[in-house]
Amino acid sequence: MNIYQNLSLEALLSENTYPGRGIVIGKSADGTKAMTAYFIMGRSENSRNRVFLEQGEDVVIHPFDPSKVEDLSLIIYSPIRTLRNYWIVTNGDQTDTVYDSLRVGKSFEDALDKRCFEPDAPNFTPRISGLLDFSGGDFSYKMNILKSADAAGSACARYTFSYPSLAGVGHFLHTYACDGNPIPTFQGEPERVSIPDDISAFAETIWNSLNENNKISLYVRWTDLSTGQTENRMFNKNC
Repeated sequence: MNIYQNLSLEALLSENTYPGRGIVIGKSADGTKAMTAYFIMGRSENSRNRVFLEQGEDVVIHPFDPSKVEDLSLIIYSPIRTLRNYWIVTNGDQTDTVYDSLRVGKSFEDALDKRCFEPDAPNFTPRISGLLDFSGGDFSYKMNILKSADAAGSACARYTFSYPSLAGVGHFLHTYACDGNPIPTFQGEPERVSIPDDISAFAETIWNSLNENNKISLYVRWTDLSTGQTENRMFNKNC
């Protein structure tokens, strides 16, 4: 097995009906752009009743139909926030925890040491987080997963992965290994995937590869490393 081989994100998504929520971070194949993508999926009516909205440079999740909301906890949060030279992307309200930590000079790891997996037994859904750091004209990135250390949810295991940005290379971290009951947690290091040059093609590939019944929303953002100019693509099944 070649550990430096880039996997196909299209194949990983097409072959998995329920990866849950997912983060992709990497650099375009021509080496000129930073990229992050975040998607959400859901099986219940409450989870599926959501849309992404842009709010300045940030992204927020709102109920699509407020009259159908059953429980706002764990499903309504800001998945993407920006602070100075950082992009923060997570699958929960730990986005705000990371933001507040960085704002006062503390680290990504400091922030996530205060958090744990989600209290949704028996799944104990992992909290997944990413941070892009644009210091020094290029960027590097970190990914973190907080997950239950055992089937009883008695303790939290914390893993952080740090990556340099390499042309055409990205990493994909998602909450679940596959569908199930309870849903099995993602295992191992974030998956190494290929990143193309074209933002529209990349965003459409992700969206079209997600299971049609379970996908809800997708947001993709790229930034030109030389100019700082950004481009965004957003997909909502409820629109």
